[in-house]
Amino acid sequence: MAISRVHITPHMHWDREWYFTTEESRILLVNNMEEILTRLESDPDYKFYVLDGQTAVLEDYFAIMPQNKARVREQVQAGKLIIGPWYSQTDTMQVSGESIVRNMMYGMRDCLSFGEPMKIGYLPDSFSMSAQLPMIYNGFGIDRAMFWRGCSERHGTDKTEFVWQSNDGSEVTAQVLPLGYAIGKYLPQDEEGLRDRLDKYFPVLEKPSVTKDILLPNGHDQMPIQENIFEVMDKLREIYPEREFVMSRYEEVFERIEAMRDQLDTVKGEFNDGKYMRVHRTISSTRMDIKLIHAEVENKIVNILEPLASIAWTLGFDYHHGLIEKMWKESMKNHAHDSIGCCCSDKVHAEILGRYILADDMATNLINFYKRKIVDHMPDRDGCDKLALFNLSPYARDEVVNTTITIRAQSFSLFDEHGSEVEYFIQDQRVIDPGKIDRQIVHYGNYDPFVEYDIQIKHPVPAMGFTTLHIEGHRKGLQKVAEHKEYLLENEFYRINVNDNGTLTIFDKETQQTFDQVLRLEEGSDDGDEYDYSPSRKEWLIYSDEFVAQTNIKHEGFQSVASIKLRMDVPNNLQAREERTNQDGYVDVDCQVVLKAGSRRIEVRMVLDNQADDHRVRVLVPTPFVSETVVADNQFGLITRPVDDPEMANWEQDGWKEAPVPVYQLMNFAALENETGGMAVMSNGLREFEVISSKDNGERDTLALTLLRGVGVLGKEELLLRPGRPSGIKIPTPDSQVRGKLVCEFSLYGFAGSHIEANVMAAARDNVTPIACYNKIPYNAMKLNVGEKNLPLTFSLLEKNMEGSVLSVLKKAEDEDALIMRVYNPDEQGVISDAIRFSRPITEWVETGMDEIVRHGDEYKPGDCGELRACQAKTFRVRFTD
Repeated sequence: MAISRVHITPHMHWDREWYFTTEESRILLVNNMEEILTRLESDPDYKFYVLDGQTAVLEDYFAIMPQNKARVREQVQAGKLIIGPWYSQTDTMQVSGESIVRNMMYGMRDCLSFGEPMKIGYLPDSFSMSAQLPMIYNGFGIDRAMFWRGCSERHGTDKTEFVWQSNDGSEVTAQVLPLGYAIGKYLPQDEEGLRDRLDKYFPVLEKPSVTKDILLPNGHDQMPIQENIFEVMDKLREIYPEREFVMSRYEEVFERIEAMRDQLDTVKGEFNDGKYMRVHRTISSTRMDIKLIHAEVENKIVNILEPLASIAWTLGFDYHHGLIEKMWKESMKNHAHDSIGCCCSDKVHAEILGRYILADDMATNLINFYKRKIVDHMPDRDGCDKLALFNLSPYARDEVVNTTITIRAQSFSLFDEHGSEVEYFIQDQRVIDPGKIDRQIVHYGNYDPFVEYDIQIKHPVPAMGFTTLHIEGHRKGLQKVAEHKEYLLENEFYRINVNDNGTLTIFDKETQQTFDQVLRLEEGSDDGDEYDYSPSRKEWLIYSDEFVAQTNIKHEGFQSVASIKLRMDVPNNLQAREERTNQDGYVDVDCQVVLKAGSRRIEVRMVLDNQADDHRVRVLVPTPFVSETVVADNQFGLITRPVDDPEMANWEQDGWKEAPVPVYQLMNFAALENETGGMAVMSNGLREFEVISSKDNGERDTLALTLLRGVGVLGKEELLLRPGRPSGIKIPTPDSQVRGKLVCEFSLYGFAGSHIEANVMAAARDNVTPIACYNKIPYNAMKLNVGEKNLPLTFSLLEKNMEGSVLSVLKKAEDEDALIMRVYNPDEQGVISDAIRFSRPITEWVETGMDEIVRHGDEYKPGDCGELRACQAKTFRVRFTD
């Protein structure tokens, strides 16, 4: 009986970009694809080739070689060329759950025009694995996963085959690649060369294998086909007669694993350990300028555009799937691990940023288009403009909104559709050239100026819908008068003192807890690279309270604003820090803290002007209690992690590839709490945090949110927290020093009880789902034809309670005249029931997979979500009566 069965699978790992550009790799792609297709067509024994699990490779190829679509289709349908299921090989820790779902959805849809996709969650090089991946995979009918990074025996198994579960019970059969996806690259044909490599590999592969079916993937990054692979396999059979060697596709390996399923361990959780392979835990803060626009684009498409387009569709307008798919794909080209990790050359980062700028521009303009189409079709009121407020949350909201209106008048009034005056506050105003509004105005000689007013209002907006105010010019309305208060910020929930050193003291009126020295900044060294933060061996921490701060408070209308400005003098580079030679660099801090009436969110906008290299800046939020765990959101749920990792005490002795620093990812919030309540930090794109000690006793009581870190190389060797070889390659990347201005926005959110009781997850979604406004005036630079003006001034499509499940997405179905709605239970422990109330009669309410395909026979009453298990997401298709 053979010791093991060795499966050799030809493949090509395809980084579209890295230290090289997409166009450089495309040239190789055209070359490699011709060799692959020719070999598959001409050699019946060469049975399989895996095209790296992503269809973006084909998209790049067909842009140059469209005439070869039929050749590709023939090989896919023959089961020889294996494609999909992803569009791009996504990272799973930096991007949102909806981004991961769309990546697989568009990838699978791309596959279907050629044949069947590979039904394996194949991520051979992504840096860590989200705990929610089994649930996502199951949502696409996938129950197999293959990956490399993040595993250690701490997860509950020392085997490379196991059952992996999400919190909700979804599970996949997992096959780990313990030595990566490239151990079979460029296999030599001589015995000495093969033994030199495989005598070391086989014991590592065979010992942890339950099945003794081991993988020898025959491929590497941008590697051309190995033409002599059958000669190599003959040599392998000759020198290792006790083993069986076969050319296989990955599905054959999984069939053998599944035949021994009762012998497999079952594990849960995320895979984020760098013991046997590097996972780059601190990559979330590299090129923070790119990370911030990435999150902005995600939130803009999912939280604003898609639900707004869904509302517009139910009102009779077109849903522009093609435009939305294009902006998603522009973004998802950046979601591969190197691209979103931002461990690339400066030239590639410029391309990544360009794609995000394009996607953001597309999303912004389509949002404006939908708002305009809806408001254009509302009835006019003589002599009045309109201000429409759109709420894309599934419950009514009544909060302070800052917006801008434009009118040809020196005064105006606001009133609702019932004629009731609406109070407003003018924050600022300026004269606008009429040619900026519409060139046709000045073309006919009308040069009367317009006035642009920045205003605040506080007016209720219905759930998942809109309400419209009228603007009447030349009549002074009900204006709110600014109050004169003491030198503090105060509303129903907080009393906030602005300290002389530029920090805040926050008293939570409900919990009676005081949070002191909030917004203190920590600046320290970064001797790392684009993959990992690593401190200098001669660390020198500098804090913002060591410098003079200028503070000012304004009470304006419905909100109070604290302005905090200071300059932190810091070493200008790593050498200066280690030698303590200068503090000639600096970080200018211009911070605005906004407290609005009726709001639990303390909104912070911090503009950093970074003029130093090789350092990291974090903002600190101390709490009055010590925590052992911290909760944060991940994809479709929450995850609680320890604030300290016991392996930090002995990781070097245990041979970890990198230190297991307790630096973690968040999507929208992280929170510390005790039995009374807690404090959450809600992020607008800042997705890296750590819980540290504010004292020297090591007791962790302070949440540290990374604002920026600057490094000057792609890869670097012998880091303090990552010894050994460089990750990637050692080339200069001066743009990754992130010099210049960076705008960081986040909110502080005090709460009573637990984060579940306080609905913190829903509030965090609201934080990145602002009330959207549209000011309708009689002029537009771009003209549109308008149909019948018969839409209501106020409308609500659906409504649910804030507690319970959290809305993930509302969009139109890809292939049906129906809407898709996805909700999830944020609770890691409890089971909940929930329901949605619609304003229109429902003819169909059926659960689908995340791929929008109906698989389950479960029956629900219209709007009833049934039970949602811990961190479970459910997707529903809803059809309305015409």
